[in-house]
Amino acid sequence: MARNVYFSFHYQRDIFRVQTVRNAWVCYPSNRHAGYFDHGLWEEAKTKGAAVIRKMIDEGMQQTGVTVVLIGAETASRQWVDYEIRRSIELGKGLVGIRINNIDSMGRGIDYAGVNPFNAYGPYSGNSLRTAYEVPIYDWVHDQGYRNFGAWVEAAAVRAGR
Repeated sequence: MARNVYFSFHYQRDIFRVQTVRNAWVCYPSNRHAGYFDHGLWEEAKTKGAAVIRKMIDEGMQQTGVTVVLIGAETASRQWVDYEIRRSIELGKGLVGIRINNIDSMGRGIDYAGVNPFNAYGPYSGNSLRTAYEVPIYDWVHDQGYRNFGAWVEAAAVRAGR
C-alpha cells in the first residue's frame, strides 16, 4: 500500500545524505514501487519565524501517516526535529528512524552516529508524551535501505494502526 511520508531531518548538516534517501527510487529502479510519497519541508523553513515554521510543519504532516526521522550526527539536538516527533506522537502517526551517518556525503565520507532522537519520549524520560511502542531505528547503509525502506514505512504505519 502506498504511504504518505513526512521526512524529519537536520537540514544544514545532512541535506546531501537526506537527498540520497529521498531520491533512492530515482537511482534504483527496483524501488520505483516502494509506495512512498514525501511531504518534507525544505529550505523555505529556514527563513521563517517560529509560528510560521510550526504551521508549515503541521500542514506538511496533514496528509501523511508516517514520519521518518533521518538521524545524522546532530539530529537529536534540533528544535524542529523534536517538534516534528512530538507532533507525530500527538497525531498518532507511525514513526521510524533511519540512521544516515554511514552515507557518504558528496565525497566527504561518513559521519559519526548521533544520539537517538526518540530517547526524550521513552518510558523513563519523564515526558508526558510517550510513544506507544519502541520506535525502530535502521541504518540506511547496513540495513539495506534501498531495498527495505518501503517495508520499514509500512511496518511503522501498521504499528500506529494506520
